[in-house]
Amino acid sequence: MPTHRHQNRSLIGLAVSLALYSSLTTAAEDTSTIEVIQVSGKAINDKGMSPKNTKINGPFGDGIALKDIARSVTPITSEMIEQLNITDLSDIQKVSPNSYSASGFGASSLPTIRGQLGELYQDGVRRQAGNNGFGIPISFNAVEQIDVVKGAPPVLLGTSQRNGGFVNLHSKTAPTDSKFGKITASGGSWDHYRAQLDVATDLVANQSGIRLSAEHIDNGSYYDYSGFKSDSIFVAFRLLPDDVSTWDINVEYYDVEFTDNAGINRPTQALIDNGLYITGQGVQPNGSTIAGANAIVSPTGLVEIDRSQVLTDPDNTNDAQTFLLHSTYVRQLSDNTTLKNITYYQHLEREEIAQNSFVEIIDGADTAQNRLELAYQWNESQSTIAAVDLRYNKVLGYSQFTTEADLPIDLTGPIENRRIPLTAEQQARLVELRPGVFVSPGAQYDTNGDGSSDFSLSDTTDSSSWQTGLAIQHNSQWTDKFSTSIGYRADFYDVQARDPIAPQGQTAASDSIHEMLESGQISLSYKLTDAITTYASASYNESTSNSMGGGNTLGANNQISRQNFATENTLNEVGIKYSPTDSAWYVDAAVFDQKRSLRNRDGSNTGIRTKGFEAQAFFDADPYWFSAGYSYLDARYDDSASSQDTVQVADSFDNSRPDIIQGTGIGAPNFASFAPSNRRVQGLPEQTLTINGGIAITEKWQAGFSGLYTKSYPLDFLATVYIRDQYTLNINTRYDFTPQTSLRLDVNNVTNQNNWRPVFEGGYFGSTLVFPELPVNATLTLQHSF
Repeated sequence: MPTHRHQNRSLIGLAVSLALYSSLTTAAEDTSTIEVIQVSGKAINDKGMSPKNTKINGPFGDGIALKDIARSVTPITSEMIEQLNITDLSDIQKVSPNSYSASGFGASSLPTIRGQLGELYQDGVRRQAGNNGFGIPISFNAVEQIDVVKGAPPVLLGTSQRNGGFVNLHSKTAPTDSKFGKITASGGSWDHYRAQLDVATDLVANQSGIRLSAEHIDNGSYYDYSGFKSDSIFVAFRLLPDDVSTWDINVEYYDVEFTDNAGINRPTQALIDNGLYITGQGVQPNGSTIAGANAIVSPTGLVEIDRSQVLTDPDNTNDAQTFLLHSTYVRQLSDNTTLKNITYYQHLEREEIAQNSFVEIIDGADTAQNRLELAYQWNESQSTIAAVDLRYNKVLGYSQFTTEADLPIDLTGPIENRRIPLTAEQQARLVELRPGVFVSPGAQYDTNGDGSSDFSLSDTTDSSSWQTGLAIQHNSQWTDKFSTSIGYRADFYDVQARDPIAPQGQTAASDSIHEMLESGQISLSYKLTDAITTYASASYNESTSNSMGGGNTLGANNQISRQNFATENTLNEVGIKYSPTDSAWYVDAAVFDQKRSLRNRDGSNTGIRTKGFEAQAFFDADPYWFSAGYSYLDARYDDSASSQDTVQVADSFDNSRPDIIQGTGIGAPNFASFAPSNRRVQGLPEQTLTINGGIAITEKWQAGFSGLYTKSYPLDFLATVYIRDQYTLNINTRYDFTPQTSLRLDVNNVTNQNNWRPVFEGGYFGSTLVFPELPVNATLTLQHSF
């Protein structure tokens, strides 16, 4: 029988061939009867400037289409990273709604999402980050894609500290069937220089490959006494052991030297609106003109300050080195079962010694994690992912921030105004780590027996923690239109902390704690049509509060605070996604209600509740591309207490010059605490709008733009000073001399706006500091592929 079937197919094929041959012969004999039909159309997603067809790996499973994820997500492709000139984490606001951020003291180390610091992941594993966001900037040398996800991390990723949202960086991978190379060199305003080499080749065809990416940055700065230098070396290896498994390994070494840029102090409305700065050095209650707590300024004048004249010091030291390793092994065990093993290790060292008495030294922070995931497809409509996660973190670090005082400093005076040499009394409340460098001990001690503590605490710690997580997520496709996903996770913590530098004659205090934290999630998706999907999702998350490098500190009672493991976060989100297969459009929108906790500078937690709306739209069809994003954010204290460096900027001044400012004469910094309230959270715009676009003018010449608008918002808790409505417009153009060689010009802030933004997340320094954004600047980039 099989032989007869093949014979019949052969006869049918022969008949069809003869018929076609006859038709073509007839047509050739009479060309006048030919009807020519021309088909034309636009290529969809031709430039890679839309995330529409991007697959999301990691947080919710692997290979999931954007439209099928029941959360607000913005994947930023490699093409978008390049076109939108995304060079640090704060730049994600160019494309992702509700991701407006503070300056992070001039160097972003964490993303800001829905008004709160978010987490930073790479290849599905949480990276070490800074204490309250003041960590080290990251290099994008190793990055190929950035996924911005709103809301707390899902159960597969585990317990975190920050729950506004998270960014998952996808590392570059090595090819196994090709080779390529690219050299990029750029130069820009204020002696900004960058060079990158990215080369890759297969080692054994269709079996293994390697990739090397090296980047050097040497930037001068518009700002006084500032700069940025870094080196990143990234190596990726891919092995295909057989037809059912893939193993990706990558390592990165990153060395960076950067400036702690506190912006301009004394942020009055006159400074924001007209660039006018109140002069006069503060005087402490003891008569000292060295900046200190409760100092009072007698105003001596009102002058126009150069926006580059910021609170920095040429003698500050600030550098860091980190090494990262990621390994991802995936194996198809059977038609229904997939095994995935993720391994991560990071070592971090950091040293900042500032002349204003701030110290943060990480002598070593080591983090290792391994997560084993097993995905099982029960049938066409039911699947489960189970995970076992083990994470170890050890931190040895020293800090001192108890004697900082920014408001008393007159920036227009001599550099000595900015320096805070410690008095003998202050040194007595600290411990000398090395000659001339004083830090807080990691615990409190009563050395004279008077019943009170004799030392100043900050984040000094020698701590270690084991985190064991068990997670399960089940996905169900009930009908062609309706699907659900539900997940649960339990994390078991075993934490120890001790004082690494107890005062002489004292026994180092130590403590341990054991806690279990839980998280859960549920989502429902319903397809209204093939192109339109609606969803609703909810999650509950218990998270931690950590110090520098993810460590844990001892509190004033020499114990690890249970409050650090009692942070509850909730999210309710409803959204809609429009992703037609026959169109270049992708649109989504979401409304959300999110409760979370903000870690304060003293280690306590403040409840925040945010409600809002966000929407994004992308269109990508040759020769045009376009994207826009809008966000509305109502962020308020959730009947919770809050704190600020100073009640209001007027506290810094007496009332001797009411023609300049009506000062209160209280003195500053006064380390203000505010009673529980539902006031609006300072330092966050209620509305933002982003718009980006580009066009291929010719086959070789392209042009594009990006713009950001923020609605006016209060800078401080009492809303005595506002950052006004403001916008930034950037333009670019690129010319391809050959298919391999191109030259690009970027002009940022082309209309030269005098824009401002907060210095620090959470509004703590809202009445103390404000960051002046860069004026118009340009960068020229040459790129050659081979």
